[in-house]
Amino acid sequence: MKYLIMIWHNPKSREIWESFSDAERAEGWRAYAELDESLAASGEMVISEALADPSQGRRVPAAEGQSLATDGPFPETKEQLAGFFLVDCESFERAMEIAARVPEAGLGLVEVRPILAMNGPDM
Repeated sequence: MKYLIMIWHNPKSREIWESFSDAERAEGWRAYAELDESLAASGEMVISEALADPSQGRRVPAAEGQSLATDGPFPETKEQLAGFFLVDCESFERAMEIAARVPEAGLGLVEVRPILAMNGPDM
């Protein structure tokens, strides 16, 4: 089963990151590299990506065959999606184990959701 592990950030987590020394930041990046390598080796990794700042996003509303791109960010929330892992693993519990290895999990900024099967009972 596939699960999306979403990594969120907010002003407080951004402030924490910016307060880190170069060595602490390097350790954070190493934790991500190790997780990537581990998931690739186990065959559970589908894809993992970091996202650009929400201000670089564009919304594309389409109506009557026309689309107009408008600048982001859009949600009226302090938390923004910063990156994700798409994993294919045996259970929700395993997805939660993987998510707990994401550095932001200690800040409560990691969410796990199953991917809906288009032909499954969830639809």
